[in-house]
Amino acid sequence: MASATKIIQRLRNYLSGQDLQSKLQLRYTEISKRTQPPPKLPVGPSHKFANNYYCQRDGRRESVPPTVVMSSQKAITAGSEASGKPKHPVIPGSPLKELPLSVD
Repeated sequence: MASATKIIQRLRNYLSGQDLQSKLQLRYTEISKRTQPPPKLPVGPSHKFANNYYCQRDGRRESVPPTVVMSSQKAITAGSEASGKPKHPVIPGSPLKELPLSVD
């Protein structure tokens, strides 16, 4: 509609009985305006640019340090020894057979 010439706009407005160009900006009322006011956020622990690590961004964690639920390292219990059996890597499929050499 905005790319139509003046003659076509006037002809279209005359035939429709209303001004179609005036409603273009009000077409999408549910969309927010482009000029938004700046946000008014309170100053908190996450407003810093430097030394703002990921685990410290949550203000609730400042009162209590994070709890360790599960350790990534396996601990050996006291008095027991590690098994002396070496582990081999897992190979997909069945193991290859030894092929006999031809005696030609």
